[in-house]
Amino acid sequence: MQTHGSVCDGREGIRFMKYSIIGKKLDEERALYHLEDAEVEDCVFAGPADGESALKEAVFIRVLNCRFELRYPLWHVKEFYLENTVMTETSRAALWYADDGRIFDCTLKGVKAVRECSDVHLRRCTVESTEFGWKSRNILLEDSDITSEYLFLDSRDVQLKNVRMHGKYSFQYMENLEITDSVLDTKDAFWHSRNVTVRNSVVKGEYLGWFSEGLTLENCEISGTQPLCYCKGLKLINCSMRGCDLSFEYSDVEADIRGGIDSVKNPASGIIVADHVGEVIRGDAVMECTGEVRIRSNKGPEEERHYGSE
Repeated sequence: MQTHGSVCDGREGIRFMKYSIIGKKLDEERALYHLEDAEVEDCVFAGPADGESALKEAVFIRVLNCRFELRYPLWHVKEFYLENTVMTETSRAALWYADDGRIFDCTLKGVKAVRECSDVHLRRCTVESTEFGWKSRNILLEDSDITSEYLFLDSRDVQLKNVRMHGKYSFQYMENLEITDSVLDTKDAFWHSRNVTVRNSVVKGEYLGWFSEGLTLENCEISGTQPLCYCKGLKLINCSMRGCDLSFEYSDVEADIRGGIDSVKNPASGIIVADHVGEVIRGDAVMECTGEVRIRSNKGPEEERHYGSE
């Protein structure tokens, strides 16, 4: 038998397990409590007993082709692998305090899934879960679709790759977040976040990135009103901005924008370069604002028009 860590490599990573539980329908309280070294396949967790915590405190398990309809099924689980498994809307708070897991080709629909978890990799999943991924660390989400009103609140060391996301108050109070090749349809994303990098992505929202520190957007399409205000250490590299008015208010910013910006208001410091700007708004500032706005010229940098601080 291979080491426990190999459970995270998927079906092909393990040849033998102590137990196999196949084709059962289980609804009692803690139906498979503290299960170890086991495979659970083609099982349904539902029924009149309406029991909670079916696999609580499990260690080194594989769950294949199962359906969960009951609450709190995987709490305090370690070294786990889920494949082709469905957690319905009634499977509330499905994974809490879980460590070292893989969730592949699964559907997660219960609210508050994945909280205070660590070292979890989700791939090719469909997620519909309000308050997903809170207070977690070392999470990788890739090749997936996710809908979550509050996504990854107060989490750290998170990566998103090729993710299509719909949310509202996303990535707040996060630290060390990397997003690549994704589409983010959100609202107040990245508020109070630190050390966030977004590359090659579409970012749709309102009031994006307020109060962030160390937010970098590279090769991104950005849209929405009043983006990127009150930021520290903000960088935009080869980005475009559409429908972005009152941008960069009170931000410390270095921005290279391809195309135009509807309006820029009172940047605190730094330099913003764009092909054109609809309006540069100065005045009524509550702090000293020395940020410059420069219009790129086809004749070269020496011909740029500067809109410096007043």
